[in-house]
Amino acid sequence: MDVWQYHERTKHRPDRYAPGPETIDWDRQPDPFRCFSGAPIVYLPLTQTQTATSEDSGFWFENLSLNDLFSVNPIGSQSVSLQSLAVLLEYSLALSAWKQYGQARWSLRCNPSSGNLHPTEAYLVLLGIEGFSDGLYHYRADLHALEWRCAFEAADDIQALDAVQGPQVFVGLSSVHWREAWKYGERALRYCYLDCGHAVAALTFAAALNGWEMQWQPWGGDQLATLLGTNRADDFVDNEREWVEGLWRINLDTPVQALEISQLVALAEQGHWQGQANTLDKRHFYDWPIIAAAAENAVFPATMQSRPGQIRREWVESVPLPGNYLDSLYRLIRLRRSAQAYDGSTAMTAEQFYTLLDHMLPRLSLAPWPALPETAAIHCVLFVHRVEGLKPGLYALPRTDSGKQLLQKELREEFLWQPVEQAPAQLPLYSLLHARAERTAANLSCQQAIAADGAFCLVMLAEFESAIKETPWRYPELFWEAGALGQILYLEAQGIGIQGTGIGCFYDDAVHSLLGLESQALQSLYHFTVGQPVVDTRLVSFPPYHTRQV
Repeated sequence: MDVWQYHERTKHRPDRYAPGPETIDWDRQPDPFRCFSGAPIVYLPLTQTQTATSEDSGFWFENLSLNDLFSVNPIGSQSVSLQSLAVLLEYSLALSAWKQYGQARWSLRCNPSSGNLHPTEAYLVLLGIEGFSDGLYHYRADLHALEWRCAFEAADDIQALDAVQGPQVFVGLSSVHWREAWKYGERALRYCYLDCGHAVAALTFAAALNGWEMQWQPWGGDQLATLLGTNRADDFVDNEREWVEGLWRINLDTPVQALEISQLVALAEQGHWQGQANTLDKRHFYDWPIIAAAAENAVFPATMQSRPGQIRREWVESVPLPGNYLDSLYRLIRLRRSAQAYDGSTAMTAEQFYTLLDHMLPRLSLAPWPALPETAAIHCVLFVHRVEGLKPGLYALPRTDSGKQLLQKELREEFLWQPVEQAPAQLPLYSLLHARAERTAANLSCQQAIAADGAFCLVMLAEFESAIKETPWRYPELFWEAGALGQILYLEAQGIGIQGTGIGCFYDDAVHSLLGLESQALQSLYHFTVGQPVVDTRLVSFPPYHTRQV
């Protein structure tokens, strides 16, 4: 099944949801943590225990704010070490807290996930790093540790290790589709791709704490599966394999020649592999073969080592608006939460609203955009409910000039397209329709009140047909961009004292119909809402690694 067919088949409709499981046993969810028994473990130092009760952390990233994400090189690049790698992972993919209600207990992470299911797994390729043997490492979020999956051993016919002149760090991401599919059925692949986008953005923000930048590597999925070991069938339980999403290089100040994929693959092929993947779920009651078929169709081809002339990066030239944030960046990352309900009354200030939207625009060299294969294929339509000084109604935020032209061509002819006069001149925000739309927003988002009770609800529209018609591997990349935008929204909301939450359940074609979309030039991929959360005081919180003994 190609991704076009998959996308159509997995649309939710008011009279029929995408195929999913008929029953769900909430008490027997899949294990949220992947581990490889038999693989040596390298425990990473924690900074959270040192900063939890102290205003002065003593670390180099202490004074960084969320504003610094929108500045070029806010701090100098840190050397690659056990400590700096620990920071990269602790403030991107690690646990942020444990929650408990009655006898139920679950973990939260710095990176959000649909249903808190966390299908994304992370691997590090480390070469020439003091304190680490060269090889492939798997990140264990439950321990904040690295498992040494493959030891790279120099052989007579492999000169790659000899070519390493300085430290090299690559981050690989994969998805365990079953973690999502056990709950969401066939639509799970969409959510895996979104979660990957959130993880990429989370990693870029954590990398900024070290003064690092992440750069996507245009290498084929089959090659990366060999490098990350996800194609080693004997190491995994049936139906619980991992699918490679992509590989990113950490750009450091040290000027070194990065190894090519062929060299890295050669090291993996002749390396010493160790560890057996744990069983995540002993009961696989359902099988969703179209997920694997669509994922296979979306694999980036090994024959394309680059995409000159195809990569479209449209940058915004304006300087980002400064925000007024309540806490330092690293604390905001740790405190980020997904709201479960909103109070239905609290409004955002116009300044907060405009700054939040401005920070979603793609700017050269600013996280997370250099880490994505392409930029600016996602544009936003907003249901504004409660923003001071702004009439409730429908608004558009095209993120590029070409995006504005496309939206004006495809959306309803009767929409106003009036520039919001009180908005900053650099913000491409347009009023489409003045009307209260809380009920409509909720109905389109599978009758979820959270879409109506916040300050606004946002629809992410992807330039769809032009992206995937001839290049199906652009399908996951569109979701990555949407997930990255979601991660920005999470931190922006947390930074001003409110909260956001992603919405993956919505009636696709009903959204399109409301907006007047008749072709597949634009498709809705993700909804997001921001507002004042209602806190459930019945929940008890615990520090993320309070039981770790090492």
